Amino acid sequence: MAKKQKIDLTSSGVGLNNPFAALEASGLPAGEERPAPASAAPGRPEPYKPSKLGRVVLRREKAHRGGKTVIVIYDFAPNIGGAYIESLAGKLKAACGCGGTTRERTIEIQGDQPGRIRTLLEQEGFRVAGVT
Repeated sequence: MAKKQKIDLTSSGVGLNNPFAALEASGLPAGEERPAPASAAPGRPEPYKPSKLGRVVLRREKAHRGGKTVIVIYDFAPNIGGAYIESLAGKLKAACGCGGTTRERTIEIQGDQPGRIRTLLEQEGFRVAGVT
């Protein structure tokens, strides 16, 4: 069997076909310079934070989890989007130093830390009911 010829993919290689090579930026107007928000991660836009967050409920669960305790945060207002719930779950996991997940507009945080979760949610602007 004959060995296949490899294509040179370096920047000066002949194998590359740059579709933008013939374009020039000299005739374009200058755009606005906007500083990137410091809180946004590179490559990810900051999710929309609704003005009225409303009330959430905490629930402690152990059933069907091998004896491990999980705090479930549920009953989010309908105006709160899924992207915001995902980012909130990431903030809670990072602040608690534990794992967790989001399922169908609920957040599950591993471990028994309802006090810490309650204060973080209240700082975010939620009214918190449930586990004390």
